[in-house]
Amino acid sequence: MGQQKSAPEGGTRESERRRTILRAAIDVFARKGYHGCRIADVAKEAGVAYGLVYHYFKNKDELLETVFETGWSGFISRARVVAESEGPLAEKVRRIADVAFEAYRVDPRAVKVLILEIARSPAGARINRQTAFVDVIRLSAQMFTRARETGELRPDVDPLLASALLFGSIEMGLTAFVVGLADARDTVMLERAKAQIADSFLHGVLVPRSELPQGSELPKSEAPPEVSTWKREKSGTKSKAPKRT
Repeated sequence: MGQQKSAPEGGTRESERRRTILRAAIDVFARKGYHGCRIADVAKEAGVAYGLVYHYFKNKDELLETVFETGWSGFISRARVVAESEGPLAEKVRRIADVAFEAYRVDPRAVKVLILEIARSPAGARINRQTAFVDVIRLSAQMFTRARETGELRPDVDPLLASALLFGSIEMGLTAFVVGLADARDTVMLERAKAQIADSFLHGVLVPRSELPQGSELPKSEAPPEVSTWKREKSGTKSKAPKRT
């Protein structure tokens, strides 16, 4: 019984050490960037011996690869749960945006590394971001395809392109915070950015209320304004403008 107990304990210690080193690598990559990061910096941040880092990772490229694989797989799994769930498209789009921005709120340094440092590093060539993004775009495209079949998605909107645009908008929105254009500590701004991305996207892809199948109306907050209404409002605004003399 003693030997059976020691094996999992040893495995737990190994896993914990590895996680500690990986966490330290994220913090150092975020603070110093890929090119400014050294294995010695990671060891110091983790509070472990220099050689122990090499016991788990052969170099900083492998560290960065592992950071990407761990962070991206977590995002993919959460996004998949949303995409494959029941409910209206608008709700799913908001929840996917929420998954991304919540990840940033909880761990801004990790998201910074995923967005900036992966692309800047030589390791980025081995980290196939293209395949990773293709996977998530295809996953989301299935969600848009189902929405088109139920009449929620405009028939002229391509599900694959809609998926790419959604994740592109989310990534660029997060980039504004990562590079310091927006204050990451401002939770109100984070919520506003998340909502604005979802609103702007949804108003471009959802079927207008008047064109929905009978009995399947979108909530007013989710449905895009009618073109005719917009024209009337625009016309009314023009008529109220003072004439030049």
